Amino acid sequence: MDLFERAKTIRLRTVTDKFLVAYDDEETVSQHRNGLSKSSTWTVEIITGGKYVRFKSCYGTYLTASDNLFPGMLGNKVVQSVPKSIDMSMTDWEPVRDGFQVRLRTRRGSFLRPNGGVPPWRNTVTHGMPQTSKTHENVLWSIDVVEEL
Repeated sequence: MDLFERAKTIRLRTVTDKFLVAYDDEETVSQHRNGLSKSSTWTVEIITGGKYVRFKSCYGTYLTASDNLFPGMLGNKVVQSVPKSIDMSMTDWEPVRDGFQVRLRTRRGSFLRPNGGVPPWRNTVTHGMPQTSKTHENVLWSIDVVEEL
């Protein structure tokens, strides 16, 4: 949690140096190499009690672990959601520190996971349980602080 205590806005970067981005359709979340766009910047909201954080996009939507399966993947979709339209616990992420990086775990125990491979899976983002040691490493995210409190 200490990685987020002084951060107002951040960028989440994968182990392959791609950034988590929010699309202007206010629903889609993906990975992109351009970390300089405003859509790669997320506002950090620390939940009362300090165990969980929420990430708010530049569009006012929250990074959300949905219940919708991602076709052809072992995991569920990660989307942007408007706060009043969902159960807010689905927007809560528990940072699990691993050195200078974190794994972001949902309240249900799944992890935020960037995906690779061929289209349509390339650059997608899901949440699920790591199945192998390789996917356990892939769920690591670097936190780039853009603006401090």
